[in-house]
Amino acid sequence: MGCNRNCGLLTGAIFGAVLAIFGGVLIPVGDNLLQKAIKKEAVIVNGTIAFQNWLVPGSSVYRQFWIFHVLNPSDVLETGARPKLEQRGPYTYRVRYLPKENITENSDGTISYMLPNIARFEPDMSVGTENDTITCLNLAVVAAPALYTNTFIQLLLNTWIKASKSSMLQNRTVKEILWGYKDPFLNKVPFPLDPVLGVFYPYNGTFDGLYKVNTGQNDIKQTAIIESYKNKRNLSYWEGHCDLVNGTDGASFPPFVKKDQVLRFFSSDICRSIYGVFQGEQNVKGISLYRFAVPREAFASPAEVSDNYCFCRDQVISKNCTIAGVLDISACKAGRPVFISLPHFLHASESILHDVEGLSPNEQEHETFLDVEPITGFTLQFAKRLQVNLLVKPAVKIEALSKVQKPYIFPLLWLNESAVIGDEKAEMFRTKVTGRVQMLNMLQMVLMIAGAVLFIAFMGSYFICRSKKLK
Repeated sequence: MGCNRNCGLLTGAIFGAVLAIFGGVLIPVGDNLLQKAIKKEAVIVNGTIAFQNWLVPGSSVYRQFWIFHVLNPSDVLETGARPKLEQRGPYTYRVRYLPKENITENSDGTISYMLPNIARFEPDMSVGTENDTITCLNLAVVAAPALYTNTFIQLLLNTWIKASKSSMLQNRTVKEILWGYKDPFLNKVPFPLDPVLGVFYPYNGTFDGLYKVNTGQNDIKQTAIIESYKNKRNLSYWEGHCDLVNGTDGASFPPFVKKDQVLRFFSSDICRSIYGVFQGEQNVKGISLYRFAVPREAFASPAEVSDNYCFCRDQVISKNCTIAGVLDISACKAGRPVFISLPHFLHASESILHDVEGLSPNEQEHETFLDVEPITGFTLQFAKRLQVNLLVKPAVKIEALSKVQKPYIFPLLWLNESAVIGDEKAEMFRTKVTGRVQMLNMLQMVLMIAGAVLFIAFMGSYFICRSKKLK
């Protein structure tokens, strides 16, 4: 009887030990099976989860605009006073809802496509209509001296500006500012040029690309990495490493993302590649995500971050490359003096912020971030925020700009392009990805804990019974 009891206790202890060991073995085996499953579904090949998510965004993408209205136009025009600005918005548009076009699967493990540009006004998500009037910068007049530096040409431009009754500021509707209007000054110019201009003109009906990205079939670590943009690896806008097209388009990254990684992505809106660093963990619709934010250092001056030396283009405006927070992208805007920054000049030098009134930079409202699911590398929530500015310079030969006292950067508008995974896609994601991972982890823990408890209980009982028998 004693033997049977002891044998039973030892059998129970062995069973518990086997359970615990099996649970431990499941960790590398399960992780291996999980990696194989993710690698199968994360490649951008027709029929995979990644392809569905890549072809059309799994959520509605909205682009909100806040346009800066000039409160003291008379003072600015007559005495060259600092502009007092008031942001008006949001004016919201739905974008990125059309599938990618001209998709070609290449034999070298890449896939090519064009990204259609489309924007549809959403009145229910806006503070007003597209016909709201804003007092803003005159795009054509301000850009003129940057495009034409010759004194004689500027005298001619001045004649046409005066004939069109244009000035440094103008009143335009939201729709005109964003998507285009026939400019009276340009309409007077007796040369063959397009008299229509706007901050994003032309946009609707145009395409961004051609993009060529890695599918991940040859190397899972290269999934979604851009191989070329417009058939080139370089942009031809910058010098050195700044000119390279690096990373993905931000919609997804190679799977198995780590917190200590630097996630690089290319944005055609700002004509450069940029990066995000880990900021914290988020939970969106029951899915655990890693938040990567664009750090202050990405827009720092070369004097602070030497790697940014090749983004410094104008020694005068940048004060010998010591100014932070603004990016001169005139090279990719046909010479127009366009500068990009974070909204309200977040992280910019104090001198930039001091040249205008009414801005209030706030990191929570104005930073750019990507919330990435670390196992698959999919971006399930993001907010891309940037501000469009024009460089205003004195021009003695152009009367409309003769009151400008010094060169300064004038904000036009800022935007927030954002999205969060939809409920249907989130449910699919939880079922097919995170749910399975959680189930596997739970099974591993249950087996190890149950096995350990059984082993300790049975072994404890065995030694107790044995000690009683010895007595």
